[in-house]
Amino acid sequence: MPKAYVIGQVNFKNIDAYKKEYADKVPTTIEKFEGKYIVRGGEITDVEGSLPFSRVVIIEFPNKAKALEWYNSIDYQSIIKGRHNNADSVLNIVEGI
Repeated sequence: MPKAYVIGQVNFKNIDAYKKEYADKVPTTIEKFEGKYIVRGGEITDVEGSLPFSRVVIIEFPNKAKALEWYNSIDYQSIIKGRHNNADSVLNIVEGI
């Protein structure tokens, strides 16, 4: 079964509220479902085109089922409004190696 990667792209509307209501709380939800950060922020260097987002997050899960279990969990769903209210974002799950 291939690993799965949650790829988030974010533009902040209110970075302080985003951090307090969402970003500070996400890591414990990820750990419960065997996920780990591969990329969390960091400088983006455009080499061919440019992303329409200022922040990229990549989270690795053992498989797609675990990634979806995390996303749909009560723990994660209880904090997701912190992202929706304080940032414009896109979240995708991609299977890979």
